Amino acid sequence: MAGLIPDSFIEELLGRLDIVEVIERRVPLKKAGREYQARCPFHDEKTPSFTVSPQKQFYHCFGCGAHGTAIGFLMNYEGFEFVDAVEELARLVGLEVPREAASAPRPAEGLYELMATAAAWYQEQLRQSTEAIDYLKSRGLSGEIAAQFGIGFAPGSWDGLLKELGTSDRHLGLLKRAGLLSEGKSGAYDKFRHRIMFPIHDRRGRVIAFGGRALADDGPKYLNSPETELFHKSRELYGLYLARKSEAKLDRILVVEGYMDVVALAQFGLRNCVATLGTATTGEHAELLFRAADEVIYCFDGDQAGRKAAWRALEATLPRLREGRQARFLFLPEGEDPDSMVRGEGADAFATRIDEAQPLSEYFFEYFTEQVDMNSIDGRARLVSLAKPHLDQVPAGVFRDMMLERLGSLARHRVEGRLESRAPRGASPSRSGPPAMQRTPMRLALAHLVQKPSLASAVRDMEAFESCDLPGFEIYRELVDFCAKSPNMTTAQLLEIWHDHPASSHLGKLATWQLPADEARGVREFRDAVTGLELQWTEERIGRMPKIVELGPEDRATLLALQQRRQQLIGELRDASP
Repeated sequence: MAGLIPDSFIEELLGRLDIVEVIERRVPLKKAGREYQARCPFHDEKTPSFTVSPQKQFYHCFGCGAHGTAIGFLMNYEGFEFVDAVEELARLVGLEVPREAASAPRPAEGLYELMATAAAWYQEQLRQSTEAIDYLKSRGLSGEIAAQFGIGFAPGSWDGLLKELGTSDRHLGLLKRAGLLSEGKSGAYDKFRHRIMFPIHDRRGRVIAFGGRALADDGPKYLNSPETELFHKSRELYGLYLARKSEAKLDRILVVEGYMDVVALAQFGLRNCVATLGTATTGEHAELLFRAADEVIYCFDGDQAGRKAAWRALEATLPRLREGRQARFLFLPEGEDPDSMVRGEGADAFATRIDEAQPLSEYFFEYFTEQVDMNSIDGRARLVSLAKPHLDQVPAGVFRDMMLERLGSLARHRVEGRLESRAPRGASPSRSGPPAMQRTPMRLALAHLVQKPSLASAVRDMEAFESCDLPGFEIYRELVDFCAKSPNMTTAQLLEIWHDHPASSHLGKLATWQLPADEARGVREFRDAVTGLELQWTEERIGRMPKIVELGPEDRATLLALQQRRQQLIGELRDASP
């Protein structure tokens, strides 16, 4: 279930880790009974509602609903991908992450080393190039900011990097896999030539790609690394690592379109800026942004192309707009970009523009009302038909309710929303707190098993559930079998191994339920839940049988046995009541 990394390793890793230690490195915790508490790092609050359980190896916020394992915490707090989080935690406990032999090969460690060497070489070439230094000075960049961003220079020769890093078959293979070579009739040559080089980092600060800005008009103005084993432009943001390095949890993050915009704004003290890498904003980009900050501001040119890019960003953002998250849009005067604006009017004036950026809700309705005749019934009906499908993508909560209310006000007609909404996989914690789930026997049984897998030994024979098709029963049966084989597993270990199971999200919520702290009482509650589940199935079977006068002797005996069993189960539950 865990992809390239074996489940057995995830189990071992979480068994060696102490989630309290992992979180306490980032969030100050205080002991509170058997657990630890803090103010939630995922939403603003005055009183602590964020708890960490050493027993479960699990965290949960009663305020916003955030919950998960040490791996999930790093993914949400640091913005790591799953593999990055596992590797970081493995480093803490001195383990080497293995890979399943039958899976796709892991990107060679040599690639990261190669990219680091290439980045260092480009930086050295910059120090030796008067032309490149003069260009950066003409753009107003200081040597200090260039060094902070690792900016370099690719000379105009066809094989400078190739000669530096080696022409052996191994080195040629790595250079090609890293996207640093191009192929021609005469063989391989440097992909980047006569360009200012901007290294692109992953969330752990490793160089995974480059962007090159031409110093002459003999090719594309900007050239990015191609897609490689290390680099996928739809999942990366230029400057995100450095922005997060400046402050672990940013209040807001500004999304611009170019490398120079990010660097120039940083030089003027605006360190919370990132750029997309020559592609439209994707859903993965939006999720990364909201992991870094609760407020995202998209900055675009005010021309037609900028407006088109802004709308794509809005579409990518809507499904991720849970409570506590905000998005706004800043449109610059035509012909201007953040680099020219901040140099022309100064950091304070540009910061004021950011403060006054248009809320997503205003931009959303402005976009559609401009397309229809708001003075006619037909036009307002058209407004609803255009806007409603987009609002259906917004997760359930106050924000979506208010957007639907606003749409209804504009259309002068009540607009109903969907009953539920599913958040995208990998999404960060909700900011509104999860809706309360009714404590049915099925959910209680699952909750107890998730929080204490050893309870599987208390499950009676499954024969009573033959052919059972109650909702959720297959998950229950599968979980009982799993827990019976791994009774000493913690909640965190179980949930990570079930990470890709369709029921993982549901089980994660059940892991946050408050269950009896007293072990004996917990066992009784679990057994009562299983009894209640059997009673539910017994009554279902009775309800499906024809009337007794229509039954043959064998079926009549079955019905009578079921009725007797129902009475026994009711008696057991009555006797168990306090």
